[in-house]
Amino acid sequence: MKKWILKAIIQKVISWLPASQNINFLFQKYVTKGVQLSDTYFTDKLIHAEDHLMYFRKHGKTEGFKALELGSGWYPVIPVSLFLAGADTVTSIDVSALMKRKGIHQTIQKFLEWQREGKLQMLDPYILPERLQALKKLDDANLNKEQLLKGLHLSLQVRDARDTGFKAEEFDLVCSNNTFEHIYPAILKPILKEFQRILKAGGIMSHFIDMSDHFAHLDDSINIYNFLQYSEKQWARIDNTVQPQNRLRLRDYQNMYKQLGIEIIDISMRNGEPGAVQQMKLHKDFDGYTPAEIAVSHAHIISGK
Repeated sequence: MKKWILKAIIQKVISWLPASQNINFLFQKYVTKGVQLSDTYFTDKLIHAEDHLMYFRKHGKTEGFKALELGSGWYPVIPVSLFLAGADTVTSIDVSALMKRKGIHQTIQKFLEWQREGKLQMLDPYILPERLQALKKLDDANLNKEQLLKGLHLSLQVRDARDTGFKAEEFDLVCSNNTFEHIYPAILKPILKEFQRILKAGGIMSHFIDMSDHFAHLDDSINIYNFLQYSEKQWARIDNTVQPQNRLRLRDYQNMYKQLGIEIIDISMRNGEPGAVQQMKLHKDFDGYTPAEIAVSHAHIISGK
């Protein structure tokens, strides 16, 4: 049995169990090795943080700001980056409380280790010296989770992103990383609408989206377009609720923004492999797209207000 099929079956079963997110974390940590704070994972998150700050500086500012992150995950790499760059507060929301004290402390130690070794160059233009000193003081095994969060100006909250309860125009920066692709369109559209409501005039939204088949990250016998071979009904039988994949293409996201009246002011993308798309038999649901549109594998969408 192919690895991706086995993973799909296991995650489908996990999705039916109580505390499914915690079980999925253990499965990915000890079996697929997908949620460890490895150098590869850390580098990837730092690149996202750099991009958020670069676009924020280009279209807004980088000090004295309030930020909201969608998708807290297990390690606060993005929130720590924003803290180092001068964020007054960072609020990170998720549908589940996944982050533990150990993950927060590991992240702090990773930042300090890389800073000592001169490997944080990508963030150097944004890091404030006083914030770096504050981070060093948080590398203390005696500090509990609440003390670490307070020191990082970080608030972790379980909230429905469609109706956050935050004030209108409360945040200067709203961001996410590898999150939108896990949200179905019927839910994502009201989330975007809500985010636009709570975004300050002059602020930006910065969302990085991975539109590749995530099963291909584990199994090199399939390519990143494998999941586009299936009909909507077929994919619903394969997909799961602990790590769902919506299969939207960049054009779909752009249309969603347009329908909501949200102006895209910057966009970057990875073009992927149109040749690989042309060699595949995609489901007829995707007949209306060109191979180039299908092939785009990642995008970073910046919008303003």
